[in-house]
Amino acid sequence: MKRHLKFQFLYASVFFLQLLAEYQQLIRLKQTTRPLVPILLLLVLYFSTRLSGKFHKRIFAGLLFALAGDIFLLQPGNTSLVYGFSAFLICHLCYISAFYLDFKSAPELDKRGARIAILICGVLCTGFYFYLRPHLGAMRLPVLGYSLVMTMMVMMAAFRNQRVNRKSLGFVLAGASCFAVAAALLAVHQFSDPFPEAGLFITGNYIAAQYLITMGAITRKLLNKP
Repeated sequence: MKRHLKFQFLYASVFFLQLLAEYQQLIRLKQTTRPLVPILLLLVLYFSTRLSGKFHKRIFAGLLFALAGDIFLLQPGNTSLVYGFSAFLICHLCYISAFYLDFKSAPELDKRGARIAILICGVLCTGFYFYLRPHLGAMRLPVLGYSLVMTMMVMMAAFRNQRVNRKSLGFVLAGASCFAVAAALLAVHQFSDPFPEAGLFITGNYIAAQYLITMGAITRKLLNKP
């Protein structure tokens, strides 16, 4: 319990410092605290679960790629940008593969919930892409691919319904949704309508997303074992 409280305090402190760094454009502070987000989550995930199964190992791998992505994105230059987004793409794929393990743990799909998830995610992804499309130029295909991966991550998080306990389901689904919001805000800021508070909102959603997905992994209990 004490270890958990210490982690919560440390993570909340990093969250605050990251938002402060974004708001005040404190580059040194941002470079120092940003990698601490995945590092703290890697530690709490390891000590809470000992990486006892494939699910936890895949979430752990996703956090490692997120750490690499954060480090790359803090460096100047287009090459670092490409490496950073590539690392985050792999992070999302690791999360999707982890969520898929829970999805296949029960023989029957929650058909009603699946239809709702597919409809909502499909409409939002399609509408958002066509909103951005006139502004993308040569980036149309990469943005479409990234959008599909983000959509799949949210859908697979929703497909865990009736496979895992409600707390884990809620944490992970909220985390995946925050990730999608962060990616959408970044795309709007980068390609369509830049706004001064973009870094603040993107960072806030990203840090919340990683925390929620990690907590969902820690609190996870399968309802149906394959």
